[in-house]
Amino acid sequence: QVQLVESGGGLVQAGGSLRLSCAASGRAFNGYAVGWFRQAPGKEREFVATISWSGAVTYYADSVKGRFTISRDNVKNRIYLQMNSLKSDETGVYYCAARDAVVPPRSNWEYDYWGQGTQVTVSS
Repeated sequence: QVQLVESGGGLVQAGGSLRLSCAASGRAFNGYAVGWFRQAPGKEREFVATISWSGAVTYYADSVKGRFTISRDNVKNRIYLQMNSLKSDETGVYYCAARDAVVPPRSNWEYDYWGQGTQVTVSS
């Protein structure tokens, strides 16, 4: 079993930045890919970014390329999402998710473990 806890959300003005953190604990976390997803009110959960265990492979949603950066520290079992130039329509709950996979998935149904989410509110 893997437990994931997100933190770092909050209120930020459009154009601002936030850094989200996902702390992993529980069974051995070796080999797990981790993704970030977000869900706006009344909308489906959507893919944001994902990273392989080694950090060598990353994928981003087209809408966040060049503005968001996913990274990880496997010593601390932490995965980060640096978000710059935030837009008001990126308001929502941000979740991290994990799966034991070599290639990091981009679909939410492929992930086995989820955190509770952290709220990000971008004011215009």
